[in-house]
Amino acid sequence: MAAVRGSRPTTWLLFLLVAPPLLHVVVSLEPITTGLAIAAASAITAYLSSEIYCGLLSECCQVDKPFNSTALEDDLTEKLFGQHLAHGIIYKSVTRFMSNENPRKPLALLLYGCTGTGKNLVSKIITENIYDLGEESKFVHLFVSTLHFPHDSLIPRYKDQLQSWIRGNTSACARSIFIFDEMEKLHPGLIDSIKPFLDYYNHIGGISYRKAIFIFISNAGAHLIDRLMPLIINKRKRRELELKDVEDVLYDDLYNKNSGLWHSGLIEKNLIDYIVPFLPLEFRHVKQCVLAELRLRDLHEDKLLASQVANEMKYVPKDTELFSDKGCKTVPAKLDLFL
Repeated sequence: MAAVRGSRPTTWLLFLLVAPPLLHVVVSLEPITTGLAIAAASAITAYLSSEIYCGLLSECCQVDKPFNSTALEDDLTEKLFGQHLAHGIIYKSVTRFMSNENPRKPLALLLYGCTGTGKNLVSKIITENIYDLGEESKFVHLFVSTLHFPHDSLIPRYKDQLQSWIRGNTSACARSIFIFDEMEKLHPGLIDSIKPFLDYYNHIGGISYRKAIFIFISNAGAHLIDRLMPLIINKRKRRELELKDVEDVLYDDLYNKNSGLWHSGLIEKNLIDYIVPFLPLEFRHVKQCVLAELRLRDLHEDKLLASQVANEMKYVPKDTELFSDKGCKTVPAKLDLFL
């Protein structure tokens, strides 16, 4: 893994650019008020140099930046379709955590469900609402199981590297974000190596992890479609489904040996703060995804075209064809064929 990035350079040059006019005012004041004027000049200089540095010269850790919950709500509404449960949990949990100046532990989210239902999209939305560069930010760290940890024989080395990476980057920025994709393929030993950073510790080795965010993404819920279908059909409206309606199915599936979590203690020790279920998507949701893709490409929102593209998707189970087999995952590729 790459070395931890260096610390912030000095801003003495910015001080020289900003300070002279302020110091000119100071020398004309009475001795009694000179101290106050110097303090004010220093504060203004520090503020301006910080704003210039973080806005123009480099990206800064947003540990104390006010969080815009309205922007998060807008993004979830405009970009995430058919996931009212995930929408509510993400909005409330992230807003509360980011507004808490002294959280007791890091925020740990498990995004769980079928492929193409919006898990990676939600991860992207969260990071973009904290850092302007989103997942490209130097304070956001993405790990893909099959890419970064491909060999079981190297698990001890991976554990040391992963722990060192988390320690180093959190010491550099308390508001670091760590994303683990393909959790169902992550070795249980690696999952356990993350556990100490998620617990209720004020410090570990002099470093506080309480303002960090850990996002775990699992696609192991492919067979949730069959188990959730009766719940969705028996409700007059899909949006009437509450978290308590799907929790039993969700937890049964999480402890399945294919989930990637059955050997770990993350859930048993309550280190995951929120398990966020992603429901299978229906035809109307796929249409919304097509329209969103057209907007992303600055093209006209053609509802007829959206229906045509959505019709090209495969739907399951065979007798009802209620849910999209791959959610919205292949929408961009299908749309290319029509354009």
